[in-house]
Amino acid sequence: MLEVGMKAPELDFNVTGKGVVKLPDFKGKKVVLYFYPKDNTSGCTQEACSFRDYHDEILARGAVIIGVSPDSDESHQRFREKHNLPFYLVSDTDHELATAFGAWSSGKMHRSTFIIDEAGEIIKVFTKVNTAQHGKEVLEFLEGL
Repeated sequence: MLEVGMKAPELDFNVTGKGVVKLPDFKGKKVVLYFYPKDNTSGCTQEACSFRDYHDEILARGAVIIGVSPDSDESHQRFREKHNLPFYLVSDTDHELATAFGAWSSGKMHRSTFIIDEAGEIIKVFTKVNTAQHGKEVLEFLEGL
């Protein structure tokens, strides 16, 4: 797993509804990159809704939120619509992005969040996540910077 102080990989990834992007495309912003196992499951829905509820405040701190799972673009689109999710979702069906960050191993996604600064450096890693409160935890970290 990547750690604080390491440079984030600059891989291409497919953002649902936006197309192919790279982390440097968000230059000048912090990136909250969170990995979750599956759309529309209880824990993943709690986590996504927590990020939704704190989205505007996180955005006001100069950060964008990107959720990553192995689900398809179609699944992500339904998930976004059903729960009014205003942030980006990435379809990582080949697990390339999750593997590069160390969030995929032994055939499964490991729930984790990486906060990446404007220079592309990882400044925080969450590996233990309270799904219902994670948006608040991330906001509190950003407020402390």
